[in-house]
Amino acid sequence: MRISAKGRYALAALLRMAQAGQDTVMNVARLAESLGISRIYLEQVFSLLKHAKLVTSIQGAQGGYQLTAPPSQISILEVLRATDSSLFESSSSTLSADAADAESALKMVSDRLEQAVEQSLSTLHLSDLLEEAARYQGNYMFFI
Repeated sequence: MRISAKGRYALAALLRMAQAGQDTVMNVARLAESLGISRIYLEQVFSLLKHAKLVTSIQGAQGGYQLTAPPSQISILEVLRATDSSLFESSSSTLSADAADAESALKMVSDRLEQAVEQSLSTLHLSDLLEEAARYQGNYMFFI
């Protein structure tokens, strides 16, 4: 499975925001610089995240974006649904009408794969990414 750059940028940016604290307002330019990615592209990503109500925008000189929920309540599935819709597109028929039985069998495989991916991603949260990043840095975090 391949997550698009847009999905990866969204996850990385939300991770940085979660690391700063849920109530912290983060500027897109600062986030882009911190991650070494294009500010313009990240602004497009944040437009999708805002539309999905995963972040809220704060206006003004000290403005930017803020998480709308604690990291433990933001699933990776929600983030990827908002930013990486191609992961969740249904596959189209590829066989002729004479092979409807084979097409039905292939649909069963696609459906099961989609269910497994959704189940896995719905149980993985931004807080899990926080823990992994902290473990990588040698700073263990504990959530109660």
